[in-house]
Amino acid sequence: MTGNVGAAARAVDVWKSYGTGEAAVTALAGVSVEFDRGRFTAIMGPSGSGKSTLMHCLAGLDTIDSGDVWIGGTKVNGLRDKGLTELRRSQVGFIFQQFNLLPTLTAEENITLPLAIGGQKVDRAWFDTVIDTVGLRDRLTHRPTQLSGGQQQRVACARALVARPEVVFADEPTGNLDSRSGAEVLGFLQRSARDFDQTVVMVTHDPNAASYADRVIFLADGRIVRELHHPTAADVLDTMKSLDGDDRLVVA
Repeated sequence: MTGNVGAAARAVDVWKSYGTGEAAVTALAGVSVEFDRGRFTAIMGPSGSGKSTLMHCLAGLDTIDSGDVWIGGTKVNGLRDKGLTELRRSQVGFIFQQFNLLPTLTAEENITLPLAIGGQKVDRAWFDTVIDTVGLRDRLTHRPTQLSGGQQQRVACARALVARPEVVFADEPTGNLDSRSGAEVLGFLQRSARDFDQTVVMVTHDPNAASYADRVIFLADGRIVRELHHPTAADVLDTMKSLDGDDRLVVA
């Protein structure tokens, strides 16, 4: 099924609730948003605002109650299990707070694992580009226990990019890192969008992390309420402080 191929990912009037009856909680309340190709977007909002739910629904990790979700030209909410598995394998990359590396595999084996599972060959030229960009050339034969936290997250970043997915989703990717390692990972995500035309969507609570993005969208109570372009950390922090009780969309 074909949608708007101009956007790498988009949600159209998406609703998502958890629970039933009086215990029901509305996580997303009619969210519509597009993520342009080759842009780095951060999603922010208070705890319980729906930011992680939005990312999980976009990535096909969670179902929606109504509306539509698209990855490129593929309608996600119309896929069966086999189609969702193929989508996640070939069109979506994931970077999580926990590195999720297999301890028995080397860094290189962890990076190429999704391709191996999918029966795909490694594009060595692209692999080399990714490896040199994340600075892992001298760590490829090391196992996760032989790597620092920052190096393990850079392995996870390289793994997400090596299949050239439509979108890379990053959920608090610097949450377990010190400030220096976090800056290295964020700089890599920024370069991935700027230099390699990769689309990156990151959920974060950190204004400094969000400042690396081209655009920041803010959620509150399951709705998009603010948007910033080319943000600074101060801009993001000020917007977060002003969110309480204000549901007007402001584009800066």
